[in-house]
Order: sequence, then structure tokens, then C-alpha cells
Amino acid sequence: MTKKKESKDNKQEEKAQKPKVNPELEGFDIEIDPFGEIKSNYKIERINEFLNRNVEDKKLLEREDYDEIKEKGKFSKEKKQEKKDN
Repeated sequence: MTKKKESKDNKQEEKAQKPKVNPELEGFDIEIDPFGEIKSNYKIERINEFLNRNVEDKKLLEREDYDEIKEKGKFSKEKKQEKKDN
């Protein structure tokens, strides 16, 4: 009986621990409600911006103009940031 009790305690401890995350996503929380809807404390646009900066798009890797697309995206993001700063 003690082994079963210990395994339940270990499972509860694992659930209580927060995963390691990128510092940009510190405080990010996502849940799925009983109806299957995704609930998050970040706007989807912010999540997409993070993913665009940090994840390679496997579907675009085979394209010949991939480097141009990638650089164009970075340039437009930098311009948007400059506008926000001004």
C-alpha cells in the first residue's frame, strides 16, 4: 500500500512543477476547457510572432527563395518594432 501512496504523491509533485520555458514566454499559460476550446493568457498574435522568430518552417525549407522570405520577414518585424519605439 505504501508504494501506491508514494506513486500518487510523485504524480502530484510532477503536475505541480512548472516546465522550463524560453524567457520570452515566462508566465505563459494554456489550458483546454471541457468544450475543447483553447484558453491562454497570451494573444495568438504574440505566440505566432514568437514562433516565427524561433522556429524554422519545414514546409518552406525546400523553396529556392526561402532565404529571401526569411530576411524579408525579419526586416519587416524590425521596422514594426522601430515604429512602436517611436
